[in-house]
Amino acid sequence: MHRKLLTGTLVASLMAGAANADTLRDALVAAYRANPTLTAQREALKSTDASVAIARAAGRPQLSATVGLNRNLTRSGVIAQTQGNDHNISVSGGLDLSLPLFTGGRVSNSIKAAETRVEAGRATLRAVEGDVFTQAVAAYMDVIRDRSIVELNANNVKVLETNLEATQDRFKIGDLTRTDVAQSEARLQLGRSQLAVSQGNEIASEATYRQVIGHDPGTLAPPPPLPPLPATADEAVRIALTDNPDLVAIVRQARAAGYDVGVARAGRLPTLSGVASADYLNQITGSTNGLDRAGTATAIGVSGTIPIFQGGATAARIRQAQALEGQLGEQVVGTERAVVQATDAAFANYQAAQKAITSQTVAVQANELALEGARAEQSVGTRTVLDVLNAEQELLQSQVSLVSAKRDAYVAGFQLLNAMGQAEAQDLGLDGGPLYDPLANYRRVAGSWNDWATDRRHPISATRTVDPGELPATPVVTPTTVPAISSTPPPAPATGSMPVPGTTSVTQQP
Repeated sequence: MHRKLLTGTLVASLMAGAANADTLRDALVAAYRANPTLTAQREALKSTDASVAIARAAGRPQLSATVGLNRNLTRSGVIAQTQGNDHNISVSGGLDLSLPLFTGGRVSNSIKAAETRVEAGRATLRAVEGDVFTQAVAAYMDVIRDRSIVELNANNVKVLETNLEATQDRFKIGDLTRTDVAQSEARLQLGRSQLAVSQGNEIASEATYRQVIGHDPGTLAPPPPLPPLPATADEAVRIALTDNPDLVAIVRQARAAGYDVGVARAGRLPTLSGVASADYLNQITGSTNGLDRAGTATAIGVSGTIPIFQGGATAARIRQAQALEGQLGEQVVGTERAVVQATDAAFANYQAAQKAITSQTVAVQANELALEGARAEQSVGTRTVLDVLNAEQELLQSQVSLVSAKRDAYVAGFQLLNAMGQAEAQDLGLDGGPLYDPLANYRRVAGSWNDWATDRRHPISATRTVDPGELPATPVVTPTTVPAISSTPPPAPATGSMPVPGTTSVTQQP
């Protein structure tokens, strides 16, 4: 089964929004460009790419040179009789060439293992992209939710302050009792407490947003609708078991471990190499007994090594590799379980949040009517002040629950996309600029023969979020190790549409 390429349907929705508001698209682009978890994983993949070149180099010719300047110090006995006792000075040099002809499968299995781990690394990068985008969506929705809750609680405090003033005025004329005033005062203080808590939650959410996205949130536009999601949990699990990058990565790791067993078994087999050498000697001083002072020697041949006894080391290496292969095989099953659980949980949370939205929408409408009725009835004496206060509190709770349910539904829906392996940069259509191509570095380094090739020191691309006022006098992290501090968002792409997740269908092909 293969994933059918997602087709974007949210271009217009994503590009729409308040004229000066940040959009979810902007947040995802900023996270894609400069989230340190994601940029670090790209560097980790580059390291894995280099392992292929290392494995291939073991099967290539090896050429080395030796140069020496020597002076005899002492000679005695037969050596002095045959070669003299002069303090001769000589210059020597040599070239040695070795070409592996047979390694028992060590080189070929090492190359296969390295290439398979590169595939696993690419899948891991996909998984990290999805996880970072899921964190970004959650952070974005948390800020929207908590700002809405602060606004609801602030409005509630204003209403309660007005209620208290009205209650005190009516108490002064003897229309209400001191109990009514105390109830209004208590409810106002409760409202202020709830406002303070919600403001603290808002600050925490904004801090998380700054951590994940890389800059403080401005005015945030409402997110676009989610794409159509699978109708059943079973359908979602089937897609996840095909496309989830964590599962793909662990399967590739287990396959690479199988090649490692072949590498270990090669330690029992003989090796064969073709060898060639060239040597040069020039005796600068001293007697040569009539011979030329300079001389050369060349040789060519085949060199073989046959392991006979290695103290049990080879068998231990094989057992070790087999145990690691078994460990990864078990982890494949564990990861599969985790994928099924995450998909089922996200699907269930999404369905529950959708039902909660429906129920809380009705509850808000009903509580609005109840509050209006309670106020009218209280004005004619059939309801108490406490009845009105309770109606106001119930309306606030239903409004907060509705806001939270909308946030939960959107985040759970995106988590479901991530579990199904459909929340990565390519799926989200982040094409306002060039996407990171993991194959580019592989093509550049995997087949390199140049011992002198090198890269410049990696420039840090993740943005810092430390404001100048937050810097200590002697910071641990300094501008010599990271770029200049910036608390402003990176510039948006110049052109191009960037849909957040959008699909016309979620289907599979046999």
